[in-house]
Formats: sequence, structure tokens, C-alpha cells
Amino acid sequence: MSTPQLVVHRDKELMAQAAAARLITKIVDAQASRGEASVVLTGGRNGNGLLAALAAAPARDAIDWGRLDLWWGDERFLPEGDPERNVTQARDALLDQVPVDPKRVHAMPASDGPWGTDVDAAAESYAAELARAAGPENHGSVPTFDVLMLGVGPDTHVASLFPELPAVRETERTVVGVHGAPKPPPTRVSLTLPAIRSAREVWLLAAGEDKAEAVVIALSGAGEIQAPAAGARGRQRTLWLLDSTAASQLPRSLYPPASP
Repeated sequence: MSTPQLVVHRDKELMAQAAAARLITKIVDAQASRGEASVVLTGGRNGNGLLAALAAAPARDAIDWGRLDLWWGDERFLPEGDPERNVTQARDALLDQVPVDPKRVHAMPASDGPWGTDVDAAAESYAAELARAAGPENHGSVPTFDVLMLGVGPDTHVASLFPELPAVRETERTVVGVHGAPKPPPTRVSLTLPAIRSAREVWLLAAGEDKAEAVVIALSGAGEIQAPAAGARGRQRTLWLLDSTAASQLPRSLYPPASP
């Protein structure tokens, strides 16, 4: 797995704009080299801020939206269209404004979908969808995502992998149902660390003073069971995208230059 690199921006608005520009470049490059791209989206204020910045960027039109697969790192297990679902928020922020191929928008199941309220069956179905999309070149049961984005919670959780809970300990399955999450709603669907680590690049987004302690814990040698963000690494690159307040507790020695 790759060693984390940090990029610190002045404020959350600039962080979102810079991350959106970086994502456009990654998608366009992947499409130029392989004909298509695959990205895992994240929700929360930083993930949605990035999507809104992407929607406002003129360069968004450089992306061939019809050749882009979109996945999610986690989802609140709520009815379809619920405003708290990550996919609903992503549609509002970006997806309803660009010509995505609906067949390539891979939303996680809702609680009123074919699996009803059985979150574990819903997780199994998403794992099966990932496995169907994985080709022989992927060497596993998930596609090799070009970029997988994660928000970092104040408790160091990423996706819906919370410290010490069973989901963060999963080593075999790629998607799990989460029961008893410490933040509402308690029932969720989440990629696991093995699935996250299949990505070429993992980007962790954190902005705001309330994220500062989580950032320093995750980057200071904590174990992934106690600090799930510490275990989120990409195959080729792990990039922490921070604003100055989220980075405020980091020693300057942890600011290695990020490679282009």
C-alpha cells in the first residue's frame, strides 16, 4: 500500500475547488488511456462540497460522462429518495446536472428496495454487483477504481467503518451491512477496508476544526481498528486533502510534498 501524502489548502472552499480540478484531470486521463474511468464517491459535507465544486467547474465538460462508472463507499440504509441518502445528495449536487449513463451509476440499495429491510442481503447484492464489474485484470472481486474518495469523521471513521465495530475488522467480504452505527442512522451499507484498498488512488477529505484531532490520530501511527482512516490506503497513492483548520494539529514534519 502507498504512503500517505498531504495537501493542505487555505480553506474548505479552496480545498473543494482544487479537489474537483484534480478529479477532473484523473478521470480524463483514465478515459484517455483505457476508454473509461471508475470513481467511488463519498457523502458528507466535504464530499458534497467537492461535487458542488465539480458541478460549477467549466472543465467538467472535459469528462465523457457516459464512460464513467460511479460507485459509493457507503450509504445510509434509508428509503429511495430520502434526503439523507448519499446518492440523493450527489444527484442534487452534481449528477442531475451532467449526462451520466444511468446504468453506470451504481447506487447502494435502499431500505425499500428488493431486499427490504435486510441490510445484510442488500450488502451482499452490492458485493455481487462489484464482482460482476471486476475484470480479470482486477485480480479480485471489485473493480480497480481509479479514485476512491472518503470523508474522515471526527472519530476517524471512513465510509461507515467506525472504530472498534465489526465492519472495520472485516478481512474477507467487500461490502457489509452495518448495525448499531454510533451516528444516525444506525443501519448502513459500507465497503470494507479490503475493497477500499483495491483502488489505485484513495483520497481522504477533511475540513474544519472538528476534524483536526482525527487527522492527527490517523496520521500518527494509530491502528486501523482504533482509527479506520489509518487503514484507508490506495495501491498507488494515498492522498489526504485538508484545509488549514483540519491540519492545525499536525506537526510540520508530517507535511511531505505531494507528488504531481
